[in-house]
Amino acid sequence: MTDSNRPPLTFAFFPGVATFEVTSDDIAEGATLANAQVANFMGYSGENHSPQLSWRGFPAETKSFAITVHDPDAPTGSGFWHWVALNIPANVTDLAAGAGSEGADDLPDGVVQLRNDAGTVGYVGAAPPAGDVAHRYVHTIHAVDVERLDVGADAAPAIAGFNLRFHAIARAQIVPVFGS
Repeated sequence: MTDSNRPPLTFAFFPGVATFEVTSDDIAEGATLANAQVANFMGYSGENHSPQLSWRGFPAETKSFAITVHDPDAPTGSGFWHWVALNIPANVTDLAAGAGSEGADDLPDGVVQLRNDAGTVGYVGAAPPAGDVAHRYVHTIHAVDVERLDVGADAAPAIAGFNLRFHAIARAQIVPVFGS
């Protein structure tokens, strides 16, 4: 797949919204993911740790945040959802490394994590097919205009995306890569 044949970045077709800043001690724009953010299946021996994330500069009317991690380059026809965390309180602007990993207890009360496309709850690391071009992992922080999105823990990531289309008032992204 050449760059001109790649799918657009996640949320490219959503209405335009304000942007703000997201930073991380673990990932960087265009940089290769570390083993900590790689899966431990499909021939990989990664650690499945969600990255540390911090954000600032979001609109004052933000009432909560959501985090999504999506691979638009996955050979599925719809990409691959690696993490969806909703209803993060507006006063939380930092998550520690591993906070969204399966079995971790580091997220604030009330945060809902959905099943990722690997079928587990929380963050699952990168695992592109061997020989594929390096995949992009779109880490997005969404500033949301309601305290709670009405999305249950058993919902598909697409339902979260549908709700975020109508409730995100700003977005911040970091897009690291991983693969051949």
